[in-house]
Amino acid sequence: MPLLRRSAAAAASGTAGTRAVRDRQNPSAALAWPGRTPAGLWVGIFRTCANPACGYGWLRPWRSHAAPVFESGWCCSEECTKAQVEAAVRREMDAAARARDGYRHRIPLGLAMMEQGWITQKDLRAALGRQRAAGFGRLGEWLVRLEAASEEQVTRALGLQWGCPVLEIESQHPEALSALLPRLLVDAYGALPLRVAAGKILYLGFEDRIDPALALAVERITGLRVEGALVKESRFRSAHARMLEARFPALELIDAASDSILAGALTRILEQTRPVESRLARVHDCLWLRLWLRPQRGPVPELGSIRDVIGSTCMH
Repeated sequence: MPLLRRSAAAAASGTAGTRAVRDRQNPSAALAWPGRTPAGLWVGIFRTCANPACGYGWLRPWRSHAAPVFESGWCCSEECTKAQVEAAVRREMDAAARARDGYRHRIPLGLAMMEQGWITQKDLRAALGRQRAAGFGRLGEWLVRLEAASEEQVTRALGLQWGCPVLEIESQHPEALSALLPRLLVDAYGALPLRVAAGKILYLGFEDRIDPALALAVERITGLRVEGALVKESRFRSAHARMLEARFPALELIDAASDSILAGALTRILEQTRPVESRLARVHDCLWLRLWLRPQRGPVPELGSIRDVIGSTCMH
């Protein structure tokens, strides 16, 4: 979230009064869907610029004070939009550099299943031997092929490894959930939106491992709390195939030579589209920008009201 500061005019008008106006206009970001309430800080009837280094504040009479909005902050000029986008790109790329390369389970799958009494040491040795001889396949797949364990037991063991629930797919409706994230991310990272509970929690299903980076990005973009869960392999694959056939939001791909060039391209899109809200999040080695073209009325936006941009650079 960009740092928002009051302009010199805001300070002159009184801190308490400005805070009262701000709280009345935007009582809680957590209670409003994107674009439903004015974002940013206000001085009387004027919205102040979100860029901390802005020297103009709200003194842009020719500029609409409704858009563009980037990460809940209005930008008074293309220069300020670019400054905010560059800061967000640096934030996400710095986080990527610090992120761990992988996830190490505390207990291997075979040992976890032995501890539960689902397989024997002989079963484990046989499955590992067949896996090495074949040169392909996951251990769980070989345990099922050898009838040493059921598919349900393998999925439950994976759930123990990841510390997440195992969910059944009861009535998943692809068309009702496809607006939550781009088709490219659903396909590339094997994600499956399962359902939205109480308008606040999104259950995001995976086949054999949770993707924390993707789950965090979806949470930051949608504003929903994301709970990762595993789904039995046979059910997951059929449901995932149906999801990929659904209609998804419009998507634009950008491949830039550097982070600064990517930030410039994202700035141009924001200035041309002029969204009522937009948010940026990293998904592994790419950046996902979502733009809301009009206010969102519920936890799942309408397909025509949003636009997605996925960008990457040669540096990452």
